Amino acid sequence: MSIDFTAFPLAVTLGLFAVCAVVIGTIGTWLTGVVDRLADRTGLGEAIAGSVMLGAVTSLAGIMVSISAAARDQPGLAMSNALGGIAVQTAFLALADITYRRANLEHAAPSIGNLMQSALLICLLSLLLIGAWTPPFTLYGIHPVTPLLLGGYLYGLVKVRGAQNDPMWRPKKTFETFEDVPAEDDGKRSLTSLWIRFLLLAAVLGLTGLVLERVASALTQQTGLSATAVGALLTAVATSLPELVTSIAAVRRGALTLAISGIIGGNAFDTLFAATSDIAYRKGSIYHAMPDSILLWTAITLLMTGILLMGLIRRERHNWGGIGFESVIVLVLYGLGAALTLVRP
Repeated sequence: MSIDFTAFPLAVTLGLFAVCAVVIGTIGTWLTGVVDRLADRTGLGEAIAGSVMLGAVTSLAGIMVSISAAARDQPGLAMSNALGGIAVQTAFLALADITYRRANLEHAAPSIGNLMQSALLICLLSLLLIGAWTPPFTLYGIHPVTPLLLGGYLYGLVKVRGAQNDPMWRPKKTFETFEDVPAEDDGKRSLTSLWIRFLLLAAVLGLTGLVLERVASALTQQTGLSATAVGALLTAVATSLPELVTSIAAVRRGALTLAISGIIGGNAFDTLFAATSDIAYRKGSIYHAMPDSILLWTAITLLMTGILLMGLIRRERHNWGGIGFESVIVLVLYGLGAALTLVRP
């Protein structure tokens, strides 16, 4: 894409940014229904379909932003988009919890798969920290942590699937528990047509992500904001809108497990933004080229994920204002991270 968005007035650039955000959010809404039907028709279940299919596809716009930014020698934008996206998506789960008034969302939709995905996310985020503190050794321009991230993610998915198919323990059922059972299908759409629609929507998300990266780069120059601030607070939010839309839409459809797994699974997938960005970055290890402020978002996301995991295990029915304690703390932590990024970019 050869369009120079920096030549546009700031108002036009902001307008293009808003258009990209609307497109991403709209596509995310449509994807929820498609993935929910595919989960039932293929027998994958909401937890796996949400984490792998919905989580990965709704992350396409974000991964295109990070890869494109890394390839154009903007490691700060690439990595802040990745880590900021994980943080804001976790905050979106807290917002989805607010919309479900019957009980805390983490209580209503217990899933071993979601617990495993949360633990996997913590492991992958820890690998990012290790990458930043190990020597800047690379092989063909790729740091050793990158294949570990890719391999760890795939191995983790196998373990998640195994734990769900052959669980060693089960969550306690309560009156508010909403089980993941296949919904009745009207059969109006064939399985092939569902897959075609799924792939077309995914393609639109990926192309929109490419445009968004160019617009974000222009905003960095036009506004004077740091790449970290633009990546963590602007592109991360915009590319994460599908997660917000799909999680709330899934809650309203009664697909509660899908709502949680789409966020948590998407977060685990989003750590691969860093791996793919390292491959795209040709000047060495991206873990050593990124600014130190990225470590703040790594710590924030680790803390948010740990608290969310505690909430998924504790499964409180009701708490502070009708939402779980973890949702309140997650929102506070995200606000703290945003404030620190603006104060110390």
